[in-house]
Amino acid sequence: MRETQSLRELLALAESEGGGDASLVEEIAAQLPELERQTRALELERMLGGKEDRSDAIVSIHPGAGGIDAQDWAQMLLRMYLRWCERRGLQVELLDQQPGDEAGIKSASFVARGPYAYGLLRAENGVHRLIRISPFDANARRHTAFAAVYVVPDLDEDDTQVVIRPEDIQVDTFRAGGKGGQHVNKTESAVRITHLPTGIVVSCQAERSQHKNRATAMKMLRGRLYEMQRAARESEFQQAYGVDRSTEIAFGSQVRTYTLHPYTLVKDERTEHKTGNAQAVLDGDLDPFIEAYLLAAADRRAARERSPSTPTAEARG
Repeated sequence: MRETQSLRELLALAESEGGGDASLVEEIAAQLPELERQTRALELERMLGGKEDRSDAIVSIHPGAGGIDAQDWAQMLLRMYLRWCERRGLQVELLDQQPGDEAGIKSASFVARGPYAYGLLRAENGVHRLIRISPFDANARRHTAFAAVYVVPDLDEDDTQVVIRPEDIQVDTFRAGGKGGQHVNKTESAVRITHLPTGIVVSCQAERSQHKNRATAMKMLRGRLYEMQRAARESEFQQAYGVDRSTEIAFGSQVRTYTLHPYTLVKDERTEHKTGNAQAVLDGDLDPFIEAYLLAAADRRAARERSPSTPTAEARG
């Protein structure tokens, strides 16, 4: 980098003068933060070298074990990711949101559009665990709640990596719930698609047009199937990318734990990265966790490429 070379020349000049030029030293120090930022950005680009990493991302959030607390936790996660997208300058479009029975949400999906949206957000794939004093417990007891986050790339319809046969899907329409105006609530514009071979279910009610909602739901399904294919190709999928649909959203399956009581700590179970500032994380400060995950994933990928190929079942048999 040209900036690095310039700083080296300035540093050499300062050393040749015996470090006596305080203004020169201050000038070098002032440029270091920006140089560090540029270096981190280049390192991130190196780690985001996958074919789909530059794609937009479709994010789905589903509550798991924990009842009302889990639904509330799912809504907290939705807020966290929307705040992170705002920090990153990503455009967000809410695709589907089902309100909870008493609080929170039963599910939510949104698309994040911008450079490396999928490459960055795929670090969030998995089950997220919350430990706190429940606001829904009259006895103020500590509760644990779980929610699953699924992040998939927004693939083009003509992408040949995923083939969806018409006979493999079941399409249901229903009336959209919540806000949206009289037309949305009185017509069956919302679409739910079930992929029969895998049991994957996706839905969309963002548009007034049933046709548009179906097209968006198909994109969501295509992305989920892409992730399943990735799982089949990579033996370390569970460790590297979190949880698939067959994993229970409960104890022992979490990729990250957010503890708010009796102390505050957010810890990623995959990378051991942690911070005591839980509120900052819940407000969208996710970059350190994402970068730690991507670095660990890049190291695993490099190690896998250096090691001999694992024999197939046929070769072993």
